[in-house]
Amino acid sequence: MTRLGSLAWPAVETAERRALLVPVGSCEQHGPHLPLTTDTQIAAGVAAAVARVRPGVLVAPAIAIGASGEHAGFPGTLSIGTDALAQIVVELGRDASRDWPCVLFVNGHGGNVEALDRAATLLAAEGRLCRAWTATWPGADAHAGRVETSLMLALDPAQVDLAASAVGEIGPLEEILPALRARGVRAVSPNGVLGDPAGSSAELGRSILSGMAELCGAALDALLAS
Repeated sequence: MTRLGSLAWPAVETAERRALLVPVGSCEQHGPHLPLTTDTQIAAGVAAAVARVRPGVLVAPAIAIGASGEHAGFPGTLSIGTDALAQIVVELGRDASRDWPCVLFVNGHGGNVEALDRAATLLAAEGRLCRAWTATWPGADAHAGRVETSLMLALDPAQVDLAASAVGEIGPLEEILPALRARGVRAVSPNGVLGDPAGSSAELGRSILSGMAELCGAALDALLAS
């Protein structure tokens, strides 16, 4: 059993506690075909895969609302902003450090990176072994495209509506980033997709998930050895 939330406290007290993984996601639009919880489910899926093969590693309940202001033009998106998220991560890192010598925040949303970097810097300055790792994949489209759609087909296919999937803005992220930051995602991509879901598959999703778990696991192992 790797899920902290499913355990009673005596089981935690007697368990080997090498590290706690905290998934960090978002509640934001992911095109017309993916659920608002996509980033959270991906972060939790990666964390679970890492913990499954490492004794003494547990996965905490996810931080399920992050910094998603750029998606505010789409109904359903919820955001607490960078400052609030950073403070939550700092306080959670401090508290978790009572029971775990190592805490790794496993992030599934690019908009959370600034908050996590800020929090991890402060926690490290306090002498705590708390770091953040963000799920990335070489050549991945930016949002709700082939990579995220494939990951969700592997993790929770019932929540993927492939019939509703459609190509969005496919320009290079570095070119559209100024407009995205100034006016939000909806001004750049009316359907919310930054990429193209075409070619998505559960098989591809399982392969990417395995690769992400390997990268995250390597980051955790390096942290534990530091």
